[in-house]
Amino acid sequence: MTTVQKIKEIEDEMNKTQKNKATSYHLGQLKAKLAKLRRELISGPSGGGGGGGIGFDVARTGIATVGFVGFPSVGKSTLMSKLTGTHSEASAIDFTTLTTVPGTLKVHGAPIQILDLPGIIEGAADGRGRGRQVIAVARTCNLIFIVLDVLKPLGDKTLIESELEGFGIRLNKRPPNITVRKKDREVISNTVPLTNVDMDEIKAVLSEYRLSNCDVMIRQPNCTTDDIVDVIEGNRIYIPAVYVLNKIDAISIEELDLLYKIPHCMFHPSVPISSKDWLNVDELIEVMWKALDLVRVYTKPRGQAPDYSSPVVLKRGHCSIEDFCNALHKEIAKQLKYAIVWGASAKHQRGQKVGLEHILDDEDVVHIAKK
Repeated sequence: MTTVQKIKEIEDEMNKTQKNKATSYHLGQLKAKLAKLRRELISGPSGGGGGGGIGFDVARTGIATVGFVGFPSVGKSTLMSKLTGTHSEASAIDFTTLTTVPGTLKVHGAPIQILDLPGIIEGAADGRGRGRQVIAVARTCNLIFIVLDVLKPLGDKTLIESELEGFGIRLNKRPPNITVRKKDREVISNTVPLTNVDMDEIKAVLSEYRLSNCDVMIRQPNCTTDDIVDVIEGNRIYIPAVYVLNKIDAISIEELDLLYKIPHCMFHPSVPISSKDWLNVDELIEVMWKALDLVRVYTKPRGQAPDYSSPVVLKRGHCSIEDFCNALHKEIAKQLKYAIVWGASAKHQRGQKVGLEHILDDEDVVHIAKK
């Protein structure tokens, strides 16, 4: 029996099993077994990540990478071509794009790499239609645009999310606040009420992974069995996503109004656009910038005005003065005497003298003084 068949068998059994106190241990075991089989699909027979192959190894450029994921013929290639000026074959025929097509878009002075990925199909996470290679590239992106046909968004959204989840991608989520550490004895403790999981399910998961002696600390509100499995597996990727509802030129204003009345949680964040008629794409670019959460820092030479034309762009969480110096040149941090910062991160409007540990904010201005 193949791995895909085993996964289907377990999923069928889970769907048939009614959840109650008597079946919670069994369901916990099934979820753990399912996660282990999914891991086999992700790693593949050779132990690799399922990526690579002709047309899928792309050299990374820019400060961040945005990947277009969607079913065939939803307008990904048209949007890519118009955004970046890079030719990506567009056609009404399915599977026009067969390899990863890279391009670059400059936003607020920051070069952003855009990847137009081939259209995926149902069963992509199980290897259908080179889906594993496509999703493996998506795992490396800083942001995913899920491009949907506005005429059938709900069904496509559910299928794409399922395929990405099956390959270990968690969209618009943070890593669960759960720790699992090996100890001399089993201790399960929680600082929040366990509303979606019980002790039997947790013990079943630990038993399946042969973690008989460990310390499990749960600080995650509304924690589920899947969250615990994700922490134990340790190979999950947490990526922000934006839902791009394309082809709004094909619907009426009244239908567009109805689209905005769909419960907010179903498509969040979402941007309705028309890549064909170039409608609302400016809003999409701004939503992309906000989702990437980048930090622009401007340099100020001694006795001169700040240079606002070419900012140094850093990633949030890696935006200290030391990171700023290293982005300019790896030797500058060693030669730093102090830095003066103006902007949101400075305590004083006239500027603050800081060291390497100071954390910068978006659009700060920095003057470097060397020893």
